[in-house]
Amino acid sequence: MDVLSDVIAVMRTGDPRSARVERHAPWGQRFRIPPGTAGFEVVLAGSYRLIPPDGDPVALGAGDVLFLPRGGEYGLTDAPTARFVDLPSPSQDHQAPTGHDASARPSAVVLCGAYQLDADRGHPLLEELPGIVHIPAGVGRHSRLRAAVDLLGAELQEPRQGAAAVVPSLLDTLLVYVLRTWLEEQPACGGTTGWAAALADPSVSAALDAIHDDPAQPWTVAELAARAGLSRAAFARRFTSLVGRPPLAYVTWWRLTVAARMLRDSDSPLSAVAERVGYGSEYAFANAFKRAFTVPPGQYRRKPALHASPSPR
Repeated sequence: MDVLSDVIAVMRTGDPRSARVERHAPWGQRFRIPPGTAGFEVVLAGSYRLIPPDGDPVALGAGDVLFLPRGGEYGLTDAPTARFVDLPSPSQDHQAPTGHDASARPSAVVLCGAYQLDADRGHPLLEELPGIVHIPAGVGRHSRLRAAVDLLGAELQEPRQGAAAVVPSLLDTLLVYVLRTWLEEQPACGGTTGWAAALADPSVSAALDAIHDDPAQPWTVAELAARAGLSRAAFARRFTSLVGRPPLAYVTWWRLTVAARMLRDSDSPLSAVAERVGYGSEYAFANAFKRAFTVPPGQYRRKPALHASPSPR
């Protein structure tokens, strides 16, 4: 798998939720995104504003996509004087505020929803996202993202046979395109660091793809440098600068992240998990896992409440 696909596989859990909502002026709605949830809004028609907990309001218009990767309390309104109705999360925004004529022409039509995230297995790429990812509409821009939005909107507006299978897949597709669009729009200047810069750098990206494609491989810095097309020293400096940790430290972190996912999502024996992530013995794997997660793998699997994440930095 490539890096972005792996990041989504690591972070996503449970079933995403979505709804098509018509909002009637004047309206104001306030919702709280709990930790471990990411919300989104796609404006199909009309305009309104997002009121963040800090900072200036964000103007939203038809075609705009809004992604809120972390928890927090937000407001949505078409007018500063609108009375706010409290909602638990954006995906449960199913009704117009009380007192409005539902038969009247809506002032905004929105696709909204939420993804469940596993905070125990977060990837540093997600930590670098801003609290509000706003992708404005534009003629000829983000054609694949727009295609996913159109398909999702059609399925939610007029569900047909197979919608229960199609909608979750489209929601995952939407998430991929939102993250891809944000990454592609980050500045590509030489002094930029972080994951957006790492994935845009051909040499570092090649090494990351190799690690994610085969985490069990006994990688050395020299082998990864060869994949990157750089000298060993130049590769180590560039990788560490962009990713935030040395190459082999990232290899170990990713192996144990994959192992944690296997422990939670499968009943594979510890020996199989150890082999899958490149450890020669169950004993060596258990020691490495406990150093990173503070609990042994068997206990991690039995007691989800004890889950912790190996430090991404």
